[in-house]
Amino acid sequence: MSKRAVLEVIALDVEDAVAAQAGGADRLELVTDMAADGLTPSAATVAGIRAAVDIPVRVMLRLADGFAAGDVERLVAAVRGMREAGAEEFVLGFLDAEGGVDLGAVERVARELEGCRWTFHRAIDRAADRDALRKQLADFPGLDTYLTAGAAGGVDVGMPTLLAEAGRRGEPGYEQQLLVGGGLRLEHVPLLLKAGIDAFHIGGAARPQGWGGPVSAEAVAEWRRVLEG
Repeated sequence: MSKRAVLEVIALDVEDAVAAQAGGADRLELVTDMAADGLTPSAATVAGIRAAVDIPVRVMLRLADGFAAGDVERLVAAVRGMREAGAEEFVLGFLDAEGGVDLGAVERVARELEGCRWTFHRAIDRAADRDALRKQLADFPGLDTYLTAGAAGGVDVGMPTLLAEAGRRGEPGYEQQLLVGGGLRLEHVPLLLKAGIDAFHIGGAARPQGWGGPVSAEAVAEWRRVLEG
């Protein structure tokens, strides 16, 4: 039997979380303020969602639009608050002014995570050298996933990169799971599955009314059906 593909859905609140789980989501990415492409939510939201669903939740650690870390001590304080609220998994990713990974910020935050599992998010799609970034982060504790579209412009542009990186699975820097998201559409899924990619991330695709409306359990269920063939 083939392994079930992971379906991760962006949630903004408890209503989204409940609908996503009902539709068949395997995991949530919890954020606030999608006008800024997703920032760190409140501890109260984290606690509410942890009480409402029993699927894993990855909490965004990002203080402002863009991929600079900003105030690292504020990020560390956010980690502590999220963990006290019940968060056990996280999403982060910081670049420096030249487009390289901000190792100092990643190291400081990862140290505070104390081995919690985490995703390096789509900052990789803005990196000056994504291969170098992967190799620099290869041995970071807890890093098990890269959320990527393959390119800043989305999956339509990044498909060749996604397929190439899928083919390198297991090489140094390429042991982590590829979680594809960013302009992802159902029509992309068969080719990605054929390449061995087994994790998918949706946000707007789960919301028929757009970001002003809630996650639809029916929309999530349609993705679940396609992923299961």
